[in-house]
Amino acid sequence: MRIKPLLTALLGTTLLASAVQADDKVFGWVEKATVEPWGVEVKAKLDSGALTSSLDARDIEVFDKEGEEWVRFRLKLEDEADGETFTEHLERPLYRDLRVRGAGGRDERPVVLMEICLGDTLYEEQFGLRNREEMNYPLLLGRRTIGHLGLLDVGETFVSEPRCDDDSRLVEHVADEGDD
Repeated sequence: MRIKPLLTALLGTTLLASAVQADDKVFGWVEKATVEPWGVEVKAKLDSGALTSSLDARDIEVFDKEGEEWVRFRLKLEDEADGETFTEHLERPLYRDLRVRGAGGRDERPVVLMEICLGDTLYEEQFGLRNREEMNYPLLLGRRTIGHLGLLDVGETFVSEPRCDDDSRLVEHVADEGDD
């Protein structure tokens, strides 16, 4: 019977329409985002298979600053808006250490809080720092971040443009139990 697939499609469309009508934002599996406060535009992969977001960073060094652990690193990003290379040396408090298991084995990465802009909203999120030079996307947004954004349409790309300014809403990071 063809009724069941038709009902399933109609129900799915109705649910999606209801969610969108409830002011949920919709993002594709690849979006343009800006790394703030510099406004550097990069391609971001929204990856529901990853828990924690990841940002391309170089020369990563954990150090002690007034009795606290901090991370010193260098951003080297190609700005999608103008093709220029953006480089900035940063120091941020170490938020936590991240242990990652993957095809390449186990790895430990420092995590810092940073702000990104997607659509018209700023998001303060956790980012594991690692050299992503060989990856297609310098910014990977994991489930912790995706959960704050709205809906993910895995069949679409570049659904929204980053357009944050001084009046943009900031969604601040809230620690959860999985942050240890």
